[in-house]
Amino acid sequence: MNDLRKPNKPDSGERPYYCDNCGKSFSQSSHLTSHVRTHTGEKPFHCNICGKSFSENSNLARHKHIHTRDKTYHCDVCGKSFSRSGSLTGHIDTHTGEKPFHCNICGKSFSRNSQLTSHKFLHTGEKPYQCDICGKSFSLNSDLTHHKHTHTGEKAYHCNICGKSFSRNSDLTIHKRIHTREKPYHCDVCGKSFSQKGHLCTHVSIHTQV
Repeated sequence: MNDLRKPNKPDSGERPYYCDNCGKSFSQSSHLTSHVRTHTGEKPFHCNICGKSFSENSNLARHKHIHTRDKTYHCDVCGKSFSRSGSLTGHIDTHTGEKPFHCNICGKSFSRNSQLTSHKFLHTGEKPYQCDICGKSFSLNSDLTHHKHTHTGEKAYHCNICGKSFSRNSDLTIHKRIHTREKPYHCDVCGKSFSQKGHLCTHVSIHTQV
């Protein structure tokens, strides 16, 4: 009788390696090892450039291209560089304020078509982004990314001024305003400025109270 833990050939169709958590089977032990990490949230492969972690080495290798690939498209306004022309076009809109993509349901506008597509999921209730650890689904990919950090405790975004770390890039952006004292949100009624949009919304209610 053949030893079920040792398949003769990886492509024989035999799948003798079983996951104790969900019962899924694999033809190679390395595939089982990678799969088990979807249950445990383990990310043993770390980027030595930015510190971000990954569950598989192939994902780390793909990520590193972000740091090393040529960025031939440059923004004439701030000098930031991009590897794709489409990314540069979307970035330039952040300077011009142009938002050519409009939601036909609520009228909200976006600078990128991908942002509009994700936004529409909020109207339809569709949640195409699923957590491979617990199965929870989300309408926005950014929400899925943030959710996964609750499993791993990962805080991949670091402040280059004080070193504090955050699980979301948006939280880091808000934090940095403590150092820069930037207040980009302005009240149209009295002109007062705020570092966070939520603070502005709270303030505006003072003017609208009857």
